[in-house]
Parts: sequence; C-alpha cells; structure tokens
Amino acid sequence: MYKRVRLKDTVEVPPRHLADVTPGRVKRLLQDKLEGRMDEDVGSVVSVVEVHDIGEGSVLPGRPGVYYEAEFDAITFDPQMQEVVDGNVVEVVEFGAFVGIGPVDGLLHVSQISNEYLAYDGENQQLASTESNQTLGVGDSVRVRIVTKSVDERNPRDSKIGLTAKQPGLGKHGWLEAKRQRESEAEAGD
Repeated sequence: MYKRVRLKDTVEVPPRHLADVTPGRVKRLLQDKLEGRMDEDVGSVVSVVEVHDIGEGSVLPGRPGVYYEAEFDAITFDPQMQEVVDGNVVEVVEFGAFVGIGPVDGLLHVSQISNEYLAYDGENQQLASTESNQTLGVGDSVRVRIVTKSVDERNPRDSKIGLTAKQPGLGKHGWLEAKRQRESEAEAGD
C-alpha cells in the first residue's frame, strides 16, 4: 500500500523565488502541487520527501515563472485489488459505511458487511442487525478486502474504492474477536 517511489515532474518557480532555486524550495513547491493528488500509476501522493535533481529551467512565453524538471522521492499510497486492509469507519449512511484506509476512504456497502439484515440507525450513526444485536458505527475498526478501484486523477475526491467484509477473517474487529473467543470456548468444552 505505502511505497517510496522515484518520480519526475515539472514545477513552476515563481519570479520572487528565482534567487532561491534550491532542493528545499523545489521540495516545498512539489509538496504544494502534488500532495493529496491521485495518479493511476502511483496512487495517492502522501508526501514528497527528498529532491535529488533539478534540471535546467525553461521559460514559457507569457508565463512569469521558470519551469524546472525535478527528480524526487515521494511516499505514495496505492491500494491494490484483493488487498486486505484495516481501517476505521469514518461515516455511516443508509447504504453502507465509509472506511478510512490510509489517506482515502472506501465504501463498505451494506450488502457487503454481513449476511444479516442491517438497518440504518441515523440517530446513533450506525448500522444495526435485528438478529444478533451487532452494530457498526463511526470509529469502529474493521478488516476489509478491496474489491473495486476506480481512480479519478482530475478530481481525486471522486475516486472510488469498493470494500467487502463478507469473507472469513473479515469484518468489525470486535465481531472477529468474539467469534475467536466462542470458538476457543467450544474447543475447550470438547
């Protein structure tokens, strides 16, 4: 999921900073430009950590800044299909729960949470089972699998990650622990 990668990009240095075209200045400009941006190839850029090389500057007609190609290292977050991840529920809505996994949120659709029917409880911001009294609410820790991924590079907030918890070993951490405890007690009783 998290990777340190070597990237190249062009950064504009405004006229007021042309006397200070240093790795530190270029790093700050790259951070402003790239951090939080989603890219199909590398994922979401979390942080620009080190600038290695700054090329020769180029001037474009009608533009006040000077453009430099820079080679740098960045920390990226790139969720992979079928990857199992831990996250926290950040929002509960009628159709499911949004789970924070790294710097992005994925949707855990209500049909992918449990085999039981889950009703939306807007007052308590949770989904609740009428069969087993299990609930899933904001702040709950979950283990999920990434099943769909659609990256929108132009508008990263519109990128979509689909999750499931309907496989063995997945679900709310509290549910998983309770199941392990029941199984352990059943084995001890045999």
